[in-house]
Amino acid sequence: MEFTEFKVLAAAEAQKAGLTDYELYYVSEESTEISMFNGETDSFTASLTGGVAFRCIVGGRMGAACTQELSAAEAAALVRRAADNARTLEKEEEAFFAAGGAAYGEARRAEMPVLSPEALTKTAAAVSEALKTCHEKITERCSAEVMTQQLRTSLVNSRGVDLSWEASVDGVYLSAVVADGEETNDDYDIKVGDPAEMDFRAMASKAASKAAAMLGAGVAPTGSWPVIFSGEAMCSLLSTFASAFSAENARKGLSALKGKEGETVASELVTVVDDPFYPENPFQRSFDGEGSPAFRKEVISGGVLRTLLYDLSAAHAAGKQTTGNASRLSYDSPVSIQPYTFLLAPGELTEDALLEECGNGVWIDFLGGLHAGANPISGDFSLQSAGFMVEKGKKTRPVRSFTVSGNFFQLLKSIVALSDKAVLPRASGFTAFASPAVMVKELTVSGK
Repeated sequence: MEFTEFKVLAAAEAQKAGLTDYELYYVSEESTEISMFNGETDSFTASLTGGVAFRCIVGGRMGAACTQELSAAEAAALVRRAADNARTLEKEEEAFFAAGGAAYGEARRAEMPVLSPEALTKTAAAVSEALKTCHEKITERCSAEVMTQQLRTSLVNSRGVDLSWEASVDGVYLSAVVADGEETNDDYDIKVGDPAEMDFRAMASKAASKAAAMLGAGVAPTGSWPVIFSGEAMCSLLSTFASAFSAENARKGLSALKGKEGETVASELVTVVDDPFYPENPFQRSFDGEGSPAFRKEVISGGVLRTLLYDLSAAHAAGKQTTGNASRLSYDSPVSIQPYTFLLAPGELTEDALLEECGNGVWIDFLGGLHAGANPISGDFSLQSAGFMVEKGKKTRPVRSFTVSGNFFQLLKSIVALSDKAVLPRASGFTAFASPAVMVKELTVSGK
């Protein structure tokens, strides 16, 4: 049974049960992926997942139930389970559904070709072949992955909301492993788009060159240095500390940004935008996980925190309007607050000019241990790092196995320059992060 038929049956069952406030949230995901190692097929997986969540309000309490079965009998059972769950709750809390009649922006639909197993295999083989000759130090331990994915989300409620979103997405990932004597190193590249339009040779050469540049790396000297985070490294920091911008986390005392809307929280050079329609993000969305309109907003503007991110519940608690940032990672996930494309806006300097501005310091390309070495509540971090020394305005010797320490919120205030181009490394679920290279006045580096 299709969801279009199931939603009608569920609505009829809700009406029979006397429910006036309810919502159906449907997700379907079909994906196929092939992985090759050293040119030979390593794995081939195909999956079809999805289901429906039904939420309803009974006596001021929200009840929910989920199913993967779309049938008439399950529509009745789903409604009954959700209503029963609401009645068993002891604590009454206000619950909210989005109202119908709102205006929604236009999201560009990702319509990449749905690749057949044969096309996936052919593409992975072409990537593997490109890896073999991409660099003089390349080894046979390289890998390639190609995937195709079809996604669909629908949200219907009793207040007049009836929305749907779908996309087909292809992606190519490769890992290049290089060696110099006994020493090896690896790096990767990843692209989302039509593989027929990708230059696999360029992707492989880029990854191999980055890996080779780190061969023979030493350890950065201990001290307090100006630090430049590459766009990729800064995206890692933004991803790690994005939860601090959740109004719900702030309300619970789980964010250092609590009570700071309207205050200066960063350098005047810093503007952070959350944009559901960012052109480079294939997962553009016009509505959030509750059915509220998604829209572009400046979270930080000129260093001032203009707004946190809100869903309906957090907005009601704060006496504000939702920012349309409710998120549900799957049909059975609870509502959380997430950005769409969280973009640190670029500055005016080329990367060469940024290096000249730095003079002597450290350029960081990679940050590790983000889950264990960072505290999203306090903002403190101490992270394993790799990159290059900056000497007289130039990248020089590669360095790794050193630790960079500081506080994310102080880091935002210490940004003194940004490059003029933002990179979007990859999306995580429906959230992506984009950033230029960023220079921070001074951070603690612990090496040799």
